Amino acid sequence: MASLKELIDKLPALTKEEEDLVGKAYVFAEKVHKDNTRYSGDPYFFHPYETAVILAELGMGPLTISAGLLHDTLEDAHVSEKEIEEQFGKDILFLVQGVTKLGNLRYHGSNRHNESLRKLIVAMSQDLRVLIIKLADRLHNMKTIGHVPEDKQKRIAAETLEIYASLAYRLGMRKLSRELENLAFPYVYPKEYVEIKRLVKEKHLESIRHLEKFEKSIKKALAKADMRQIHVEHRLKSYYSLYRKLLKKAGDINKVYDILSLRIIVPTISDCYRVLGILHGMWRPLPGRIKDYIAFPKPNGYHSLHSTIFTGDGGIVEVQIKTPEMHQEAEYGIASHLSYKSNFKKRVTNPNLLWIGKLLPDKKVLDSKALGQSSGANRYSDVPRWIKELIEYQSQASHEEFLDHLKTDFFQERIFVFTPKGDVVDLPIGSTAVDFAYAIHSEIGNHIFGVKVNRKLVALDSVLHNGDIVEIITKTSSHPSRKWVDFAKTTQAKKHILSVLGETGGKSKNKNKNKKKTR
Repeated sequence: MASLKELIDKLPALTKEEEDLVGKAYVFAEKVHKDNTRYSGDPYFFHPYETAVILAELGMGPLTISAGLLHDTLEDAHVSEKEIEEQFGKDILFLVQGVTKLGNLRYHGSNRHNESLRKLIVAMSQDLRVLIIKLADRLHNMKTIGHVPEDKQKRIAAETLEIYASLAYRLGMRKLSRELENLAFPYVYPKEYVEIKRLVKEKHLESIRHLEKFEKSIKKALAKADMRQIHVEHRLKSYYSLYRKLLKKAGDINKVYDILSLRIIVPTISDCYRVLGILHGMWRPLPGRIKDYIAFPKPNGYHSLHSTIFTGDGGIVEVQIKTPEMHQEAEYGIASHLSYKSNFKKRVTNPNLLWIGKLLPDKKVLDSKALGQSSGANRYSDVPRWIKELIEYQSQASHEEFLDHLKTDFFQERIFVFTPKGDVVDLPIGSTAVDFAYAIHSEIGNHIFGVKVNRKLVALDSVLHNGDIVEIITKTSSHPSRKWVDFAKTTQAKKHILSVLGETGGKSKNKNKNKKKTR
């Protein structure tokens, strides 16, 4: 049931030393857990073994997989830290300690939940591999949640859905987030889950006929254009993703066009655009449904071309076009870059993911200065803003503020808006011009006088939409008012507004009439 050979076979070619390390961790964990069992009645070792298998499938290296095998030895098998260090070294001890701290909380209610979140963020700032191990650990726990007492099932599933799946998604690990969502969904929303299953079953039979016919036509069209190095496959939208989409579509499944979609994988970026041109030359695309995530990636690093197309026989199909590297990163995200840190920069194909190297353990633990909160360039300047803010904010805010910050800012769906120069700013859905201004710089937010969206003057409380071009007009005599707090969406904006109101009493000084524009 738990074979060392099967685990080793899932890994790329290992050196003798690396294989011995994994084998040693396997034998050690099996021995120290031999007297323990899980709710299911299985030997406890089955859990760390399956955690290690998940890590192997994510492409993690032997050191991380060894830490995965050992991740419960400190807490559940009462092995000393000294013994782990003597047997496996400081690096593995560091990872095991990090995962142990995440699971070693004894809080109750919201405080326990919030403290778990804080520790997740701190762990992520110290070494992203700690978070990857924890996500793998949670995934196997969710696979066996049916054996957990019923009174705990919904709480664990809700935490998984709200926090772990959301973190995996923000880090680009769509395969993992999708599995976590689908495992948690029936426990958190049981009635909705049954209804979605019914809808998918009905729609799937209808959609698959259109899809198979359309797929043959696409292959024929691409072959005629002498494009033969292609791979075409289809995928079914996950139940939880469909549930969330239906919430936006008032429950009308006929307005959801990507229940089944085609994925076309081609060798190069130029091939992606060439395929898009061929498809649009033969089939009419749905207006407003062409999305270029290659030129403008999603905040989690996702790259692809999307187009929704009328197939000509009454069907409508979403097509995703990407390279093998884009597909790998879409499925595994940061995990595809964390196997061996020494060659990190050589292995990264997406320059937007170079920041990951900054959060590996050969760097200092991030603090507010290292994160670029002070002026001037520094080596952490390309770490994404949302990670900088998470790490900074978790150390300052109360439990309630921190949880609200996460739910409103980081685990919401995002929109892309642009500065007049074309720089991309990602914000939660529902954000206003005030949120945009504070995302650029606190001084710009503090002195907003007016705003143009797509070259038209609009009110400050206007909600922004995907693709908007936003220009903030500032004036030194302009200051925040209390009503801004009501329509600001992000915690960052609200924090700065309240800070200024506390200093100025909400009163504006109207002497300087000069205006200036931000670019």
